[in-house]
Amino acid sequence: MTNAPLHIALTFDDNFWAPAYATMRGVCLATHRRRDLVFHLCHRTLTAEHLADLDKIIEEFGATLKHYNIDEMPLFADVASRARYNKRLSNIVYARLLFAQILPKDIKRLVYLDCDIYVRAPIEELAEMDMQGFPIAAVQEYLAAFITGGRDIQNFSGLFDTADPYFNAGVILIDMEKWRAEDILGHLEAAIADGTMDRIYYDQDLLNLIFKNNWLKLDQLWNTIDARPAHQALNPKILHYTDKRKPWNLVSGVAFTRVYRHVMTNEIFYRYMRHRIKRRLLKLIGRKPGK
Repeated sequence: MTNAPLHIALTFDDNFWAPAYATMRGVCLATHRRRDLVFHLCHRTLTAEHLADLDKIIEEFGATLKHYNIDEMPLFADVASRARYNKRLSNIVYARLLFAQILPKDIKRLVYLDCDIYVRAPIEELAEMDMQGFPIAAVQEYLAAFITGGRDIQNFSGLFDTADPYFNAGVILIDMEKWRAEDILGHLEAAIADGTMDRIYYDQDLLNLIFKNNWLKLDQLWNTIDARPAHQALNPKILHYTDKRKPWNLVSGVAFTRVYRHVMTNEIFYRYMRHRIKRRLLKLIGRKPGK
């Protein structure tokens, strides 16, 4: 009997190629169903070297990688040019709102993962769980009141009710048929037109507005937010490094730092470190990378 494919989507630009590789490799190392894995990589234009790094997942595990260069998509360029810009992550954050337009129509279940993620449990346990009729499943955000309320927990009055549950969008299990029926792009266009996007926390807030009280709450072990060394004792299934401290920093102070380095592999880890140092130096002297 053949197992169904396990569809997983990531969104990233060329500065996050190494964390994206580590996220995929963590998924592969934690499951026996490596050949069932289909990674849908929605990314900006990547260098040939970084593309080759990502494709090592195919060589090592036999998983399938599908590349979607969103720089070649007029729809993404149009939407991203009109939506509020995210200085920390760039407008790549809006790519997941276009999954209905970007990804194949025959996908029924999809796991979305941010790239600052380390997966330690078989992803099929998440991908194939009973969603109880909900369109998405996610973990409740522990900073919800501050995110939805803003300064003094009152800035976003009229958009959110701080008593409502609010999810972190770094790990989402998606019923793609229900996602397509929700018309996410239509909601985004309306939010741009009426100014809502100028007031909220980018795509995560928008998804919480769209799926208000219509999502399945997952156990926090499926998205252990702001993962610190103390979380290791909980044996988390997925760690999410949401803080500025990341496991690819030489001194990080986060959970499973040493293990993560070897998941990324030493060769890519140190090359990524040099890449980031070079970018910082170029920024200090006022030059753009690649110039």
